[in-house]
Amino acid sequence: MTALRCAILPALAVFLLAASFRAEAKPVAEAKSVAKAMPVAADSPEGAPLVERLRRGGLVLYFRHADTSGMPCDRSFRIGDRAGQRNISEAGRRQSREIGAALLRLGIPVEKPVRAGPVYRARDTAELAFGEEAVAIDEALTADDYAGARLAAVLDGHRALFSAPVRAGVNRVLVGHRTPAIMVLGRIVGGPAFPEGSAIVIEPAMSGPAIRGILTFADTIGTGFHAC
Repeated sequence: MTALRCAILPALAVFLLAASFRAEAKPVAEAKSVAKAMPVAADSPEGAPLVERLRRGGLVLYFRHADTSGMPCDRSFRIGDRAGQRNISEAGRRQSREIGAALLRLGIPVEKPVRAGPVYRARDTAELAFGEEAVAIDEALTADDYAGARLAAVLDGHRALFSAPVRAGVNRVLVGHRTPAIMVLGRIVGGPAFPEGSAIVIEPAMSGPAIRGILTFADTIGTGFHAC
C-alpha cells in the first residue's frame, strides 16, 4: 500500500500543478500574443511595420481612454453621473484630439462608427478624437467596476469585438478601459504595457484574437497607474 501511495502521489501532484497552470493561463491563451507587449510610438521606426499593416485594414485598434492624471477618483459608479466619475484631464483632452489627427496623418482607415464605452472617460476620448457624430456608445465596452452583475456579459462583449472579422480597407476602433483588456487578453497587457491613450493592435479571429503590438499615437502623459 505504501509503495502504491508513493507511486500515485507524485503523479497526482503533477496533474494538479498542470491543471492550476492551465486555469491561470486561460486568459492569455485566448489571445495569441507577441512575446512581449510594450508600447511603441506610431511614428517611430519600431512602430512603422504596424502602421503599414493598419493601412491595409482588417484589424482592431483597442484604445484605453486618454489621460486622467490628477482627476478625482470614481465615487458613484453610475453610468451617466459625470460628477461621480474619474474623467479625462485637460492633457487627456489634448491627447484625444492628437490621436484622431495622427490616424488621419498616418493614413490609417477607421470603420465608422467608432465604438466607445459609456463611462465618460472612454466616451469623451472617442468623441474628441473622431467627432461626436462618428461615435456609437456600446455597453459591451463598459468599465469593469461599472458593470456590476453584468461583468461576464461585458467581458463576452469584449471578446466578440476583438474576434469578429473586420473587412479589408478599414479597422475597427474601440475605446474602453485597461482592466477588461487584461481580463480577456491576459497579463501581457498589464503593468506598463498599456498606458492611457495607447492602443492594442489586434488581429481578429474566431479562434481567438492575436495581439500584434501596442501603439501610441500621441504623447503618453502619466503612467496610467492611479491611487483610485
